[in-house]
Amino acid sequence: GGDLAASLMTACAPAKTEFKSVDITGAEYARDFKLPDQNGQVRTMADFKGKAVVVFFGYTQCPDVCPTTLSELAEVKRQLGGDGERLQAVFVTVDPARDTAELLKAYMGNFDPTFIALRPETPEQLAALAKDFKIYYKKVEGKTESSYTMDHSAGSYIYDPQGRLRLFARYGSGPQALLSDLQALLRAS
Repeated sequence: GGDLAASLMTACAPAKTEFKSVDITGAEYARDFKLPDQNGQVRTMADFKGKAVVVFFGYTQCPDVCPTTLSELAEVKRQLGGDGERLQAVFVTVDPARDTAELLKAYMGNFDPTFIALRPETPEQLAALAKDFKIYYKKVEGKTESSYTMDHSAGSYIYDPQGRLRLFARYGSGPQALLSDLQALLRAS
């Protein structure tokens, strides 16, 4: 008769989704942006209603973190199958000086042409955005003026299809964790 007691107990506990990423539901930051994408169209979160959105910051000359994140997202999109249409990856460059719209368009095309790249138009716009999204970026001088690198925060923010910030995925948690979190968010909507 132990089974009955066990099933009664579980009935009282609300099913809480166990996310692999850090649950930041209700956070007061990283709520929105208003930036031109690689096609010159100004984008805000409202454009992606009905989709789970993954936002992360980087730059096209980035040696490892950015291409890894982008290929993982492309992989996750494939694994979502039909639901892949409901995933929107948004890449925000922290290096608008070198990352022109043309370059960003080509770069996104390498991973998935539906991925969107946003480009702050002024250093002030980038600084304000970074502050709002609590991300860090810093120019690290290279051997020549144009060979600098950018240090930057490597995690991703994940929004549910209602446009609410829900999760922070640490860099390196891998595509499976991301896939399971996105499936849960898409299921819940």
